[in-house]
Amino acid sequence: MKTRTGGGSGLDRALSSRQIGMLAIGGALGTGLFLGSALALSMAGPSVVVLYLVGAVVATALAYALAEMVSVHPDAGGFGQLADRYLGPLVGYVQRWTYWGCLIVTVGGEIVAASIYLHFWWPELPLWIPVVAFTLFVTIVNCAAVSVFGELEYWFALIKVAAVVLFIGFGTAFVFLGMNGHPAVGLGNWTSHGGLAPHGLEGIILALTVTTLAYGGTEAVAMTAAESKDPARDIPRAARGVVLRLLLFYVMGTAVIVSVMPWPEAMSASGVEQSPFVRLFDIVGVPAAAGLMNAVVLTAALSAANTNLYVASRMVHSLALNGYAPGALSHVGSRKSPLLAVLLSAGGLACTAVVSVRSPDTAFPILLGAALFTGMVTWLIIFATHLVFRRAGGGEGSVRPAVRLPGAPVTTVLAMAFTALVLVLTGFVDAFSLAWKAGLPFSGAVALSYALVARRRRQAAVPLPEQVARRTTSSATDLPT
Repeated sequence: MKTRTGGGSGLDRALSSRQIGMLAIGGALGTGLFLGSALALSMAGPSVVVLYLVGAVVATALAYALAEMVSVHPDAGGFGQLADRYLGPLVGYVQRWTYWGCLIVTVGGEIVAASIYLHFWWPELPLWIPVVAFTLFVTIVNCAAVSVFGELEYWFALIKVAAVVLFIGFGTAFVFLGMNGHPAVGLGNWTSHGGLAPHGLEGIILALTVTTLAYGGTEAVAMTAAESKDPARDIPRAARGVVLRLLLFYVMGTAVIVSVMPWPEAMSASGVEQSPFVRLFDIVGVPAAAGLMNAVVLTAALSAANTNLYVASRMVHSLALNGYAPGALSHVGSRKSPLLAVLLSAGGLACTAVVSVRSPDTAFPILLGAALFTGMVTWLIIFATHLVFRRAGGGEGSVRPAVRLPGAPVTTVLAMAFTALVLVLTGFVDAFSLAWKAGLPFSGAVALSYALVARRRRQAAVPLPEQVARRTTSSATDLPT
């Protein structure tokens, strides 16, 4: 059987529709929901449910804008390559390298979190042992054939989905019917303890940062285009599915949390054993609820690390294809995986994991601040790319988009303005206060490095990104049926 490659990138088109859908969930659904969304609750109380709904609307606009563009240009590099094509090489370069840095910090944090969760069973285990073991695990998985990676991530993400669905089901029954000898709790917790918005408008506005950032990772689905069996069908389907699922999980999940227990209790919950999930499963009578939930959050952390390492390696691979990174990083092995790009990204996550362990109160918050900043800037660039895509008549040629963002370009502008507001608000939230202080200098340094890279690139006579993109698009349409 002939190998189907991702438009001249060397990547294998082996990801199925179901795998892509779960991969997108794996990147966006982390451990925050399972542990109670404490920060958002502390700011906005029960009104946080509405704020998660607002964040879901913006994430929906992002997913549809990406699906529209990627179904026309299923290129390696996803939204980074799209920015290169429509906004210019400088923007494409900065977006991809800063987003890579954002992912590396995120993956390092998830690896450390997974290692800490392991202490639930083995509290005396030195932290460096599971950090090394989990780093090797996600690296090996990402070095395997993409079909192996996709199948493993499918089951990882399915565990998270099953846990949330059970929580919502049990919680709804407990709220309205009562369970296991406990009477129905009703909706009294929504208005007690200070009301729906105990900290007023200021709390609501600041909480928008937390509830919007929770949907970070929604954009990862675009990075699977070059390895999808049918990107024109799979990417729009996955985009729609991931938004609907995240909407269900975050909105319904937090609604159950604020219904089952007073929000001050949920806010103050620390650790897996005090998680609202564990509290509810104990009431229902699920045996060993704390241990079971710890296994779920451990899986959730590894799933997010696994997916984000995948996205990071594909981002570096696309940079190398365009001449913005050493050419060796574009090489793919016999399994059609970009091995050197995976190893570079794994080395980066190992460094951030060490920083997280050795300097959790100084250096790592700086890295996390830069990651938050570049993550939101990535959303802004995606919306800006979509505006130019529409203005340039994107999808009006021989290849039509499989889905369109309703109401665009007005929808795009509104979503872009909201994202900019959230980015500004990060400077006023203590937990995110380093976003601007660390993120702006980091992005500026990457932008300044472009001049050096561009000069080296011209000397090496690397094809222009738009030439690579056109070649990628034309070959991507020649897929076996």
